[in-house]
Amino acid sequence: MKRLLPAPLMSATLLVVWLLLNNTVDPAHVAVGSLLAVVVPRWTTKGRPQAPRIGRPMAIVRLALVVLLDIVRSNIEVARRILGSEAAIRPRFVWVPLTLTDPYAVLSLAAVVTLTPGTLSAELSPDRRHLLVHAFNVDDEQALIGAIKSRYETPLKEIFR
Repeated sequence: MKRLLPAPLMSATLLVVWLLLNNTVDPAHVAVGSLLAVVVPRWTTKGRPQAPRIGRPMAIVRLALVVLLDIVRSNIEVARRILGSEAAIRPRFVWVPLTLTDPYAVLSLAAVVTLTPGTLSAELSPDRRHLLVHAFNVDDEQALIGAIKSRYETPLKEIFR
């Protein structure tokens, strides 16, 4: 079965998307969609990266809760600063040193930083050891770095072992 469908989720997604795009479940479209669902994953196997190894699944739940809480807090803080004095806003680019080595962990960190209002992942250094973050308001650069490392990077180390 693994040889026929090397990526079953991708196959199922291709079939469903094909049928949704054509807005029909006509047998001919089901046949073409099924053919695509079998051929495309087999054809693209070499180009797909290996699946990430998850170390502690419960860490994902804890990280998700932290991120949701930070999104709410950041929305309030950004709104407060936008509605307040313009002088109270100090945007800045900050290089955050990374100890993460797994590419999925680095990608996840960049995504989490970008999801949080008031921060944006701007660049990853060529050696993948620093992430450039633009922050809407930076009072203390080291505090921002410390928060990103403790709130996001540390749980991601647990998740991607």
